[in-house]
Amino acid sequence: MSTDAKQQLVERTLRLAPVVPVVIIDDAAAAVGMARALVAGGIPAIEVTLRTAAALDAVRAIAAEVEGAVVGVGTVLTAKDLENSFKAGAKFAVSPGSAPRLLDAADDSELALLPGAATSSEAMALLERGYRFQKFFPAVPAGGPKLIGAWASPLPQITFCPTGGISLSNAKDFLVLANVACVGGSWLTPANLLQARDFAAIEALAREAASLR
Repeated sequence: MSTDAKQQLVERTLRLAPVVPVVIIDDAAAAVGMARALVAGGIPAIEVTLRTAAALDAVRAIAAEVEGAVVGVGTVLTAKDLENSFKAGAKFAVSPGSAPRLLDAADDSELALLPGAATSSEAMALLERGYRFQKFFPAVPAGGPKLIGAWASPLPQITFCPTGGISLSNAKDFLVLANVACVGGSWLTPANLLQARDFAAIEALAREAASLR
């Protein structure tokens, strides 16, 4: 699949809902219930971060069992991460940055990558490689909506998914920007609700997030 075709897939994924939940999951047994709750609440694209031993098992379970879910992986750092995630059934991958070796590996991978940028130079370098859709990370510490909003005029070709420090209280500050497709956030799947298997509460958070725009 070409970079452009993969970017089209990323665009379709990012435009499914205003928020992509960033999920840190310690127990893969909770994955299916969590994902079904998110989809029921109107949030179909789900990023499972590769920060725990349960992550790939969670991706496998969601990909196999949850109708309507578009499951991806986050915290992708290496070529091996891309390979393992694709084999697990992930549809997209998200990276906190844009290391050259990772980008080279992404060129050869069937997995669509959303690479991270925190500066205009990083965003321009990614654009040179064909990445019109990028993650802005860490969004709030790096400069928030004022910084990314300022990029819209000189870099109109790039659309972002800001992630990092975003919550229900400040998500709209980003979503109103012309160069923002959606935001990423961890508030939809907090650890206490996952541990308690309180999927009704997760669905309620998803509905609230889906109504942001």
